Amino acid sequence: MAAPKKYSDELRERATRMAVELRQDPATRPGAISRVAGQLGMHPETLRNWVRQAEVDGGTRAGTTTSDAQRLVELERENRELRRANHMADSSGGRKELCEFSDGVR
Repeated sequence: MAAPKKYSDELRERATRMAVELRQDPATRPGAISRVAGQLGMHPETLRNWVRQAEVDGGTRAGTTTSDAQRLVELERENRELRRANHMADSSGGRKELCEFSDGVR
């Protein structure tokens, strides 16, 4: 179970958008993330991580996108379930019976 979110999705999007806009202008780029984080009452590293992920999702930075990460989590969960099912089948002897039936021997 995931931990409860400290910041709302709306605040996250707003803060990220503000920081990205400030970073686009060379005059306001230095310290943009720290300023926005201070104005919104959050730790600068939190906002820096959000901005970094937004850049990855936007294709301006290399890395694993949010949708790819979610898909990996789903595939890993499915893999665990299949391994558990295979282990249960192996331990109950279900696979041996299937092999005998597939050969036509009963």
